[in-house]
Amino acid sequence: MKETGQLVADPDDPRLEPYARNPEAAERVVAASFIVGILCLAAFGAAYWQAASEPYLGGFMAGGMFALGFGFTAWGKYLMPRGPFEEARHSLARPEPERAAFQAAIVDRGAVAIGRRPFLVKLLGVAGGIAGVVMMFPLLRSLGPLPKHSMFTTGWKRGSRLVTARGRPIKADDLEVGGIITVFPEGHEGSAQDQTLLIRVADSAITTRPGRETWGPAGYLAYSKICTHAGCPVGLYEEETEQLLCPCHQSLFNVLDAATPVFGPAPRPLPQLPLMIDRDGYIRSQSGYLVPVGPGFWER
Repeated sequence: MKETGQLVADPDDPRLEPYARNPEAAERVVAASFIVGILCLAAFGAAYWQAASEPYLGGFMAGGMFALGFGFTAWGKYLMPRGPFEEARHSLARPEPERAAFQAAIVDRGAVAIGRRPFLVKLLGVAGGIAGVVMMFPLLRSLGPLPKHSMFTTGWKRGSRLVTARGRPIKADDLEVGGIITVFPEGHEGSAQDQTLLIRVADSAITTRPGRETWGPAGYLAYSKICTHAGCPVGLYEEETEQLLCPCHQSLFNVLDAATPVFGPAPRPLPQLPLMIDRDGYIRSQSGYLVPVGPGFWER
């Protein structure tokens, strides 16, 4: 609609849609949409916290997003100023009465059409706040409990008996020279943090470093199976070269030199577990690991 000197459309113009001619009705529709969206998002948060099934989660989230989107669209379509607005281009120097009328048209009409809707703004703020809280739920619930000191400790302790994943204790005569097996501390079978490689590299005691003279009885050596690079399981043993290989990024560790890395990206040796053999012939640990196992996150 073209009206010289006017910046808002005539609300009685038949070309305008019904809600545009009735701002109060449009405001009620937008408010109802925001309220439905708030309720759906709140229901999604409650369902997520109670670990409800996917249909409920998807339905509530879709309903909330649709209702909020519909409210935004209706607000922009029916409550914002509609054009095109044109003004005849005459002399740019307007008389003072016309400038006052121009200013009044913007303040009195434009402000009402654009910004003076506190109830809708408050509803929008509530919807945004609830949506923000709901988006935090994955951090509050899905990630599980805090690790605390679990990354620095394992289930190994003094006297822990070495057992297989099925709980069978390991004796000193179970492996021949060149044999290898994955073991766990008794009572922690299958624990990823505790998985350890037991290798028999000789038939007599072996020392990998000064100060570790008693750690390798009967030729047995035990190293953490968790690679110090990215935490992959180090499961390949090359008997001829006496090296352990991580299949993920090809880090090589020298078994006879305290599992020092000789190739690849691993920055640290595999932690060695001190061993002993009890009087019944079972292999036990002298203590737990003396350094944290796995990637060196504590060094960064």
